[in-house]
Amino acid sequence: MSFTVYLVRHGQTILNRYNRMQGWCDSDLTTLGISQAQQTGKRLAAIKFDHAFHSDTIRATQTCQNILAQNHNLVPAHQESFYFREEGYGYYEGADSGNAWMIIGGPHGCKTFSEIISTYSIEDAKNFAKAADPFDDAEDNAEFWHRLDCGFDLLRSVATDGQNVLLVSHGTTIRSIVARFAPEIDITVSPKNGSVTKLIVDQAEVKVDYFNQSADDFAY
Repeated sequence: MSFTVYLVRHGQTILNRYNRMQGWCDSDLTTLGISQAQQTGKRLAAIKFDHAFHSDTIRATQTCQNILAQNHNLVPAHQESFYFREEGYGYYEGADSGNAWMIIGGPHGCKTFSEIISTYSIEDAKNFAKAADPFDDAEDNAEFWHRLDCGFDLLRSVATDGQNVLLVSHGTTIRSIVARFAPEIDITVSPKNGSVTKLIVDQAEVKVDYFNQSADDFAY
């Protein structure tokens, strides 16, 4: 038994535009973000989705709605799930991303998020953020994956053999999934807003078919 997950990063948001840390905090899609979601919907328009999930954020909800609105098939009702939220950044929510990652990475000799995950790993980046949070509210890697594993359990509980699932989530969450299940893929470049990552999921494992695709002529 296996099913396919079309894992989409939400469209550009107001906080994305201003390069702000956006984990559990939220903001609406920009005009560009709506257009990105609509374009993704057109790229996936021929795929019949049996289930549609998104994180419990405005940005993921709006993206999912715009994707489904472009579909050529009878679409399912979309469902939200806390499990598929972005990493929680705690004290650093809403902060300038460049400044935040310099503070988080500085004690480890790194100035940027990309440098942290290149020198260490994306798992270490979560643990470094947790250690740097004076309120101890940021998610560490174990907390993050406890949540995401529950999300995969949810998908396995509803999807049946051969079905297609639309799942709208977030940049670091997508990179974390790819790093865990396909460590050979380079995740130092963030998935684009509206990009598609395809997963094949069965009861035992998750396979990454492709990562961060957004070309109109790609075979989704």
